Amino acid sequence: MSETLTLHGRVINPGRGEGPALVSPAPISFLAGVDPDTGVVVERGHPLEGRSVAGTVLVFPTGKGSTVGSYTLLRLRHNGRAPAAIINAQSEAIVAVGAIISDIPMVDQVDITLLRDGDHVVVEDGLITVRRGQGMGHEDGDRDG
Repeated sequence: MSETLTLHGRVINPGRGEGPALVSPAPISFLAGVDPDTGVVVERGHPLEGRSVAGTVLVFPTGKGSTVGSYTLLRLRHNGRAPAAIINAQSEAIVAVGAIISDIPMVDQVDITLLRDGDHVVVEDGLITVRRGQGMGHEDGDRDG
């Protein structure tokens, strides 16, 4: 049986993006935390270590790290490895600027505990539509390697 949730967030960068949710309970640093050539999270010990952000709706509490992380998001976009959209509990300047310059739809002020890995998520401006159900759980393709 499938379930649909509708959530609302504050628009940081407008647009539409959709894909499987990739959910982290921990903040993400794009500088040295995500490989800009592959899109794989490389930060040792991070809950998403070894997983690719490419084409996902990347869900995490907030960003962390150096301002150069904004340019890592831009490099991900140029390399075709960027997330389709970003959802944060609370945005911060580094990820917000990165999403804006990379044209990645981004929202925040969302209760991210309502989202699960593998949910099919559509972000369209401040509207978030989440579909989950049979076959919508952890996707085999979420891990690289």
